[in-house]
This record gives sequence, C-alpha cells and structure tokens, in this order.
Amino acid sequence: MSNRPQNVFVLGLDEANLPTLRAAAGARDLVFHQLLTIEELQEGEVRVPELLDRARAVLDAFEEPVDAIVGYWDFPVSTMVAILAKEYGTPATSLESVVKCEHKYWSRLVQEEVVTEHPRFGRVDLDADDPRPPEGLRFPMWLKPALSYSSELAYGVEDMAEFRTAVEEIGKGIHRVGRPFEYILEQLDLPPEMDGVGGQVCLAEETLNGVQVAVEGYVHDGEATVYGVLDSINYPDSTSFLRHQYPSALPEQVQQRLRDVAGRVMTHLGWSEATFSIEFFHDPATDTTAILEINPRHSQSHAELFEYVDGVPNHHCMLALALGDDPTLPHRQGKYALAAKWYYRWFTDGVVHEVPPPHEIARIEREIPGVRIDVVPHEAQRLSDIGQQDSYSYEVAHIFTGGDSEEELREKYDRCVAALRLGFDTPDEPNNPS
Repeated sequence: MSNRPQNVFVLGLDEANLPTLRAAAGARDLVFHQLLTIEELQEGEVRVPELLDRARAVLDAFEEPVDAIVGYWDFPVSTMVAILAKEYGTPATSLESVVKCEHKYWSRLVQEEVVTEHPRFGRVDLDADDPRPPEGLRFPMWLKPALSYSSELAYGVEDMAEFRTAVEEIGKGIHRVGRPFEYILEQLDLPPEMDGVGGQVCLAEETLNGVQVAVEGYVHDGEATVYGVLDSINYPDSTSFLRHQYPSALPEQVQQRLRDVAGRVMTHLGWSEATFSIEFFHDPATDTTAILEINPRHSQSHAELFEYVDGVPNHHCMLALALGDDPTLPHRQGKYALAAKWYYRWFTDGVVHEVPPPHEIARIEREIPGVRIDVVPHEAQRLSDIGQQDSYSYEVAHIFTGGDSEEELREKYDRCVAALRLGFDTPDEPNNPS
C-alpha cells in the first residue's frame, strides 16, 4: 500500500454495498467513488458505448490517480470493468474471458472442452415458424436468453405447450439485454463456433436435479482459489431461492470436487486477477454435479455472509486483486459459525403498503443481534414494476442473519419478518388487503 489513500472507482456503487466495501481488509486506506449509478447501468435497454463514454468522462476529469476500477454486477458492469481497466491500466481479467462466462451459450461450449459436469444443451431458433427443442434434449428443460439479469426470462418447461409459451415470452423481451451485448461481441475475434450466434440467442438446457450450491473464488498469478462454498435452498416446491447459507453442509469430498471443476474451467477460459462465482447442482442420489452457470464476478449477495463467518466480506478479494494486493480471505474469524441471506418473497402481484421507515428498520436490527435488513420495494409500489425479478415471484426483502445453528438463523429470520409487518394490496383492488 502507498502512503496516500487509494482511489477505487466502483461501477454501480450502491448504498447497500458501501458498508461492506468499507469493512473489507485494508479498506481504511481506500476512497470509494461511484462510477455511474446502478439505475443508469441496468434500467431499460442499456447503451454500452454511451455508458462507456460517460464513465470515461468521470475518470478523465478526476485529478488524482485512478488506482482500481471494480464492479460486482452482471452485464454491462462486468464487461465495462474489463474494458475500462485495460484502458486505464488497472488489473482485471480480459474482456474475452468475461464474455466466455456471461454469454451462456458460449460458456457451455467452453465448459464442454474441459469438463463433463454440465447439462445437455442447445440453441432454440426464436424466429422459426414452429420453434422446437434442440435435437436430443428431453423434457423437463429450461429456456433462457444467453444474456439476462437475475433469472429474468428464464422458464422451466415440462411439455411443448409450455415450451411455446416460454419461447413467445423470451422473444418479446430478449432484445433488452441481448441487443446491447452484440456491441461487446463486436469487440472480440470470435471463434468459428460463435459465427452468427450474436447476443439475442435462446438456450435450452435439460433440467438439473439435486441441491443447488455456489462456489466463490478467484484466479491470481495463474492459480485458481476457491474461498467459499455456499448452499442455496429454495422455497418448497419452487425454483425461487429461500436463502443462501454459508458454509455449505455438503460432504467435504463433494466440495473438493466442486473446487476442482471450478479451477479447471476458470483457468481454461483465461480468467485472471479477478473473482468469480459458479452455481452448481449436486444430486445426492447419483453423486453427480453439474454447472448451472458461471458468473464473471463474486456475489455481492454473499458479502455479509462472509463477514459474519470469516470476519471480512468477500469484497476484500475483488479489491485486493484490482489493487495488485494479496487476495487471501481470512478463514472463520467472524462472530458466527453460520450465516444466511434470506429472500422474503411474495408469490402474487400486489401493491406494497406499510413499508417501515429507515429508523424502524434500524431499531429491529439493534434488537435482534446479527441481522441486516434491506426492503426492496418502496411504499405504494406495485411488485410487478420492480425490475430484475425471477419469472415466478417477487423479492420484497433481503434479510441477513448470523448464528451458531440453522435454528438460530431461522428464528432470527422469522422475528424480522414479523417485525417488518409488510402489507400488500391486490393491484386491481388497492384498498383490499390480500
């Protein structure tokens, strides 16, 4: 570290992550600067060239050294970090390696070159008169755009009727992210297998079975390190997350297999000096694992969990790598043995009322040790107007809990939900509570 504070520009810096960024090891010597808002970066159909020019204007006008450029969101942030870091001479992985993660079809092709732990997959022609599943794929399957946010436009389908409905819905909305991504693809020398694929492509994959698990890591000096394995637990009979829990309860031999697969894939696709997050399925019945998707960034959703258990949020690894420092994360030096991020969801549309003010949320957090609460909607907001939701539910609050047992995590979550007292009206009858 130099004697002066170092300037870190964060694409999409938000209030929710600022405290955890400041809690990272060494962050007392850092000054964080917002480089565009998350709303500018992700709302509507993004215009990448315009966003890059606006970011460059901010960086060029800054009169001190730019020491690091970082981000913890998906496209366009992930790709913009790679482009801007190269231009301003700060450490980052290459744009090509980011795109090989983020373009779900290209990512599958790359995975296929080095591992077998992935589902059968293929492309779906959205423009065909009668779109059909790729040859050799069987129901049930998932249809998803090659690019999307937070499972947006991802549909599980059981038969041809559901397949056709999903194709229609994806066709209506795929341009929002897919069209801007084509600008990024134009910046690369694409391999023959990606000729003509573009950004507005729909992927079909056979449904994976088992329990979902996330692996977080980084590549530094050519060596892949996995610093955390987390369980992802769904609501009963649902594909929507109920909570992420750290550390994982999977057997150590399974976790080691996940680490090995993650390391082989990330080094193969040229990942370097950056964090990553890979989502897997593990099927205990067959003792098999498969990659669901690769994220070209660590998960900001997990920052508090690492802070609760390891003593430092996972933002530490991102910051250290971007500054050329040692990214090693402390191990089990936090206050709690376990931690969870809970997704309080509503499964029908509604209009929110009785959202507690900030001072009331702060009171709940003081009264229940080891919790943090983020309410997603604002007063009188319709749930279906909230962006970046999955296709089956609405996130109304994120509740972080630390504890020494699963029972303690759940008890704290239940107390928080009760204390929030969030209310919802049906959208067509605003004055009737649902």
